[in-house]
Amino acid sequence: MTNFADAAYLRDRLKTWATGAAYPLWWTIGADHDKGGFFEKLDLEGEPVDGPRRGRVLPRQIFSFAIAGELGWTGPWREAVEHGLDFYLKAYRRSDGLFRTLVGPNGESLDETADLYDQAFALFALAAVAKVLPERAEEVRSIAVQVRDKLFAERKHPVAGFHQTNPPTAPLQSNPHMHLFEAMLAWTAIDEDPVWRALADEIAELALSKFIHEGSGQIREFFDLDWNPAPGVDGRICEPGHQFEWGWLLLRWGQLAHRADATVAALRMIDAAETHGTDPGRGVAINALLDDFSVHDDSARLWPQTERIKAAALAAEIIGDTKYWDMAAAAAEGLLAYLRTPVPGLWRDKYQPDETFVEEPAPASSFYHIVLAIAELDRVVSAAS
Repeated sequence: MTNFADAAYLRDRLKTWATGAAYPLWWTIGADHDKGGFFEKLDLEGEPVDGPRRGRVLPRQIFSFAIAGELGWTGPWREAVEHGLDFYLKAYRRSDGLFRTLVGPNGESLDETADLYDQAFALFALAAVAKVLPERAEEVRSIAVQVRDKLFAERKHPVAGFHQTNPPTAPLQSNPHMHLFEAMLAWTAIDEDPVWRALADEIAELALSKFIHEGSGQIREFFDLDWNPAPGVDGRICEPGHQFEWGWLLLRWGQLAHRADATVAALRMIDAAETHGTDPGRGVAINALLDDFSVHDDSARLWPQTERIKAAALAAEIIGDTKYWDMAAAAAEGLLAYLRTPVPGLWRDKYQPDETFVEEPAPASSFYHIVLAIAELDRVVSAAS
């Protein structure tokens, strides 16, 4: 097969897995039909593991089911979106309009912190709801604007971006801004309010000017309160998964804003992650490098594999270089290794250097990564067919 044919074949396998196994399992068993919301984990026998539920996980599940119809699942995805949204707004939304970080199984508050990362996912999920449930679009848009305005009022950094918490604490992080960038692009695509696009532009410029290490072209993770690299090793950490994820987002923004410099920076970080941040023995992207490309953590979680798929697929579409189809196919093969579980529709999360997986429950937080990667690969393959 050609490299494109490999990618198309693997796309079909991944879609079949999602629609035939994962979506049915995570709706029938993964949703808490008694108390509301979704369970954080399913064990490897496919049974729910009850416990505290993070504010960053439920919006991911809402998004995952919001694109289920697009992927071809004919199950009750609208009901699943409504189910998740109603519990999310009831259990996680604070009186000031921001979203708390942790609740118990009954929806009781366990941590009132409104972390920037969690607000980014709130905005992202609300955009997905507005897109697929027109009857609730105005409601969720109003909530999203309230979150956005509250961040501007209480968290705005004087240079650009936002503080993690109020009052400010170090380190500042690029990761929440990446997801906020993703949310702004989602809202820009469906809503005419110019603030969404302006904030997307601001975050892109922040990434290009402050986040990227000049020598390696990689995105750093941690910073002091003035957007300088954090002291010590923390300021040198660069995660291949985030190089792929930022690369995918900056490629999208580069097309939207007609910014060739963003495209160049995105391709540089994608190529660097592929060259230095993948283990050819296991065929997967590893967790972390330092800014000189030395290995910092050679375990390999699931989510970097999905970001590798997205970055490669979009680069193949924009650049047309066959090497990116090769990368997309290799990344899809790598992801499939995590999906080979006794109960179809589950996944393993941690692939160790000794080529064994950690035996532990499947985290719901990975579902968003997986189905978004499948959707992006499907979009690009279909457009190229």
